[in-house]
Amino acid sequence: MGQRNRLQYIILGLLDQRPQTGYDLTKAFDNEIGEFWQAQHSQIYPLLKRLEETGDITHEVTMTGEKLAKKQYQLTPAGHEKLVAWIGEPSPELTALKDEFILKLYFIKTADDPRLQPMLQEQILLHQRQLQHLLHRQETVFADQAAIDQAYGHYLILDHAIEREQHYVQWLERYLTPRKDS
Repeated sequence: MGQRNRLQYIILGLLDQRPQTGYDLTKAFDNEIGEFWQAQHSQIYPLLKRLEETGDITHEVTMTGEKLAKKQYQLTPAGHEKLVAWIGEPSPELTALKDEFILKLYFIKTADDPRLQPMLQEQILLHQRQLQHLLHRQETVFADQAAIDQAYGHYLILDHAIEREQHYVQWLERYLTPRKDS
């Protein structure tokens, strides 16, 4: 199934949470959804139009101030049924990740390649930053058990991302050679 097809279900799921504007949906990919799925403005707006044409969503025009009209999208009963059916379907395929660092590692031939240690150091810093960001998000979004209970799937995804980053940092550190200049 192509990414664009999956994107429709993400949009349906976000609209199942609450009515939103196209801007709100785009911003969701900068925050929580963006931790595990990417989409651009140029993908979202045409898909909103198609979902409306198929009857999965509808919109109301709301006014902000005196002149700014916004389309507030909401899920239709048909869109809700489509979302529920998709969530209940099996997910039998593993999706390959596009990781440029891993791709570059593939072409490193020896452990003493002079490019390797700087690459590892850079990735450790990047993944440590990401880990800190995720830990902060967990602390902010899931400050208590009630918050976890209200968005348990989201909590599981965030917990998975934290464990993934912890493991990634440990894996990188295993191959990092200590500097001899200390």
